[in-house]
Amino acid sequence: MPTTTPVAGMTLDVVERGKGQALLFLHAGEGLEPQRPWLDLLAAHYRVIAPAHPGYGRSELPGWMSSVEDLAYLYLDLAARMELEDAILAGACFGGWIAAEMAVRDTRRFSRLVLIDALGIKNGGVHDRDIADMHGMPREAYMKLAWADPAKGAIDYAAMPEAEIAARVRGRDAFALFGWKPYMHNPRLKRWLHRIDVPTLLLWGAQDGIVTPAYGEGWRDAIPGARLEIISQAGHFPHWEQPQRFVERVNAFVGGRGPS
Repeated sequence: MPTTTPVAGMTLDVVERGKGQALLFLHAGEGLEPQRPWLDLLAAHYRVIAPAHPGYGRSELPGWMSSVEDLAYLYLDLAARMELEDAILAGACFGGWIAAEMAVRDTRRFSRLVLIDALGIKNGGVHDRDIADMHGMPREAYMKLAWADPAKGAIDYAAMPEAEIAARVRGRDAFALFGWKPYMHNPRLKRWLHRIDVPTLLLWGAQDGIVTPAYGEGWRDAIPGARLEIISQAGHFPHWEQPQRFVERVNAFVGGRGPS
């Protein structure tokens, strides 16, 4: 069960599991999904700290908070409050964007950065669509782009308690609030990625149709020394769709010396 953690004058739901080196995990726009195998697999190797973003779960969403930059400073404050040292900073999808915004500002508490199918940058021209319009397409079309095997991401809403459905709707509202305009990216972020000064691993699902592996190459080329690794039979959420492979890649990266 998550615990309620005060930070920066507000409260966050935080799931914490495992022991060892701290790993701050920032979840995807779809939510944390702690019941999926990825979290326990990761917690077998690390002390995983996974907050619910403001507007998700029971985490507060103050009226003044509306940007990903706000979230970056919030989680830097959380890392300081929890006195993290030599921690791994990881983020998937929307959480990857937040993690990158943190890393261009301050990496003193982190020794590694892992970005998983991260949103957040602009690679193409003004009229090029780098990121699929997740909010503007039918759910069936979205599932085909987001999952190599859409059946793995299927959710039975009819069997879900009303409170959980309401929480998911609230989370999607927050996702849109933080990333609506410009859509799911910060047009200035890519210019500052050179400031990331910790070893960085980019993990990408081979069948990701939301942000393709080519989009991941844009991240790799902008972050000094970053390494891009592709996970087969996975879409936009490789930590959910191929959790064992995901954890193996993280372990190999953390156990090594970083990019060569």
